[in-house]
Amino acid sequence: MRKVYFVRHAEPDFSNHNDLLRELTPKGWADRQKVTEFLCDKNIHLVVSSPYKRSVDTIGDFAEKYDHDIEMIEDFRERKIGNEWIDDFDAYAIRQWQDFDYRLQDGESLKEVQKRNIEALKKLLNDHPGKNIAVGSHGTALSTIINYYDPSFSYDDFEKIKNVMPLIVEFTFDENDDCIAIKQYKFD
Repeated sequence: MRKVYFVRHAEPDFSNHNDLLRELTPKGWADRQKVTEFLCDKNIHLVVSSPYKRSVDTIGDFAEKYDHDIEMIEDFRERKIGNEWIDDFDAYAIRQWQDFDYRLQDGESLKEVQKRNIEALKKLLNDHPGKNIAVGSHGTALSTIINYYDPSFSYDDFEKIKNVMPLIVEFTFDENDDCIAIKQYKFD
């Protein structure tokens, strides 16, 4: 058995509307320590991340302290909403969870986000057999991965974690790379 720990980034500065470059708040920066403390005894062999700054910075403290390079994997990025900032994110999220094919112009549907994240995860598992992996990730992207392995995970479950930052979700895989357990870790 092996484990993949998806680390949802710590608190970002939402005043920066540039999704790629959005940095952590001072609280988010401090909360990186919680991620490092959690991962320190998990026998992590590989650290990868979405290329988004908030994800890299969240997992970066652990990577630096335990001498891991961070491999950037574009397909672990967050969902692209579209070309404009969404003021009513809740209504938009509900609509996407009700219809996994719904998307705004130039944006992505949850089905598309799920497909690229699962393909990236399966490639990672295939390329690194038997290795425990930490992945810097995002709330919506991570939720679609949970939903893939546990289809009962719905908008109501997403609602419970959408403001939890950082969040770690542990996926346990058997020798055939079938997911046999999912466990969430939240920090105060």
